[in-house]
Amino acid sequence: MKEISLNHKLAQIQTKFKSKKSRFNKFGKYYYRSAEDIQEALKPFLLEYDVTVKLKEKYLGNNIIKSTAIISDGIQKIKASAIVGVEIEQKGQLMPQRFGATSSFGKKYALGNLFLIDDTEDADTINKRVKLEKNSDTFNKVVKAMKNGLSFDTVKDKFYFDNDVENFLKQKINE
Repeated sequence: MKEISLNHKLAQIQTKFKSKKSRFNKFGKYYYRSAEDIQEALKPFLLEYDVTVKLKEKYLGNNIIKSTAIISDGIQKIKASAIVGVEIEQKGQLMPQRFGATSSFGKKYALGNLFLIDDTEDADTINKRVKLEKNSDTFNKVVKAMKNGLSFDTVKDKFYFDNDVENFLKQKINE
């Protein structure tokens, strides 16, 4: 087999790579993929293209983590990174859980950046989002759920709202 460059190998993998959204978020009623799903889907390409994929993380301070996905053919390396912040005020989770969730999120997006995985919402997911209004019954239920550990990202996946509602929501959570 003719030797091809790492750039060409990466381009081949990016073109062929598929990772299904196999996990379901019950609150948001949508499917998503995790870093583990992406890693599992990558395995067949490793031997085929004689490459390795590694993930590294670095704590940057101020509750910020840099996750880096690296593909290598043993000679060259290509890297892609994602920088994510730990939600320190996350209620209902211990600090190790907060860092673990952020770590997984960062790895997912670093892999997504390296392998060009489009993680935008599907049209049917966007259409299922509901407008969140201040002080509505739904708003109050969301506040209560967030005080019990529901993440802000999950709320944004389920609802859409303007900056005024977002600021009011954050205010209510911190009361």
